Amino acid sequence: MAWNEPGGNSNNQDPWGGKRRNNGDRKGPPDLDEAFRKLQESLNGLFGGGKKRGDDGGGPGKSGGFGGLLGIGLVVLAAVWLYSAVYVVDEQEQAVVLRFGKYYETVGPGLNIYFPPIDKKYMENVTRERAYTKQGQMLTEDENIVEVPLTVQYKISNLQDFVLSVDQPEISLQHATDSALRHVVGSTAMDQVLTEGRELMASEIKERLQRFMDTYRTGITVTQVNVQSAAAPREVQEAFDDVIRAREDEQRSRNQAETYANGVVPEARGQAQRILEDANGYRDETVSRAKGEADRFTKLVAEYRKAPEVTRQRLYLDTMQEVFSNTSKVLVTGNKNGQNNLLYLPLDKMVDSGRSTSTPVSSAAATSNEANARAAADLQQQQARTRESR
Repeated sequence: MAWNEPGGNSNNQDPWGGKRRNNGDRKGPPDLDEAFRKLQESLNGLFGGGKKRGDDGGGPGKSGGFGGLLGIGLVVLAAVWLYSAVYVVDEQEQAVVLRFGKYYETVGPGLNIYFPPIDKKYMENVTRERAYTKQGQMLTEDENIVEVPLTVQYKISNLQDFVLSVDQPEISLQHATDSALRHVVGSTAMDQVLTEGRELMASEIKERLQRFMDTYRTGITVTQVNVQSAAAPREVQEAFDDVIRAREDEQRSRNQAETYANGVVPEARGQAQRILEDANGYRDETVSRAKGEADRFTKLVAEYRKAPEVTRQRLYLDTMQEVFSNTSKVLVTGNKNGQNNLLYLPLDKMVDSGRSTSTPVSSAAATSNEANARAAADLQQQQARTRESR
């Protein structure tokens, strides 16, 4: 038998163990309808729409319920507005606040509040470096097409200009980068673009790009520009490699020619200097000898004036000695009248002297003089024997 049927529970207890009272009340779980009713009455009393005691359950109760719902809605809207109005700016960020569409202030790190919808905020990270990569085909100064990859690193330096001065400032940065890159590459030769000229190009591109950003008032500062390794388009890569190899061969031949010139020219200059020094020495020797001969002749004239016959005889003897000292012929005189003169020609000594080319001239002359002396002695002995036989 169920607990709530008549006579079913003599102890007047419900399933939760609560005893029934005579007035019909019981002890048990709270009634949800009663809880909602009390909450509604509390809210109606808070907003002035509650039902007073003694009033019946007619129209005033309905108006009080509508006012309570309206109050709840206003509280929820106020909470949502307060949640969206309060914001936190990070240490690396800044925020620009516009009031009625006009710049109002720039807010730094911390807890802040603004008043939407009359205020509008823009919050950006102003310390983080951002990067933009660009690659395209460019025409160099010598009318060659190259592909130049480029990376631009930048950050926001003026948030007010970044937000208000230019619409989409990062798009403007990309267009300005393209313009600066084409201008610098177009005024640079292909060799510089492909080899050691990249650092200078990066510096020029950075300077020109920053000048564009300052002119446009984008609030962007370019921190670094990196020009990566450029290359020719794929369609002409083989021909491009051939041109590079030909230029390398040209440079190698030029270096070899310069090396040869550096070796030959100093040697030729040394030989020319030696010839000049020899010529100067010969000139000095000739001039000194001429001066000595002139001085000797002057002194000889003075001696000749003092003793003409002796001086003449001495000059004759010196001249003959000088002449006969350079010849291999020997002339032997017989008597004072010039009879029995004999000319002796030592052929064997001449042949021996011709074979020994390495013998010094002084040694050959001494040998010739000894031979001539022996020949003269033999000739005198022969003449003596002839006179005795007569």
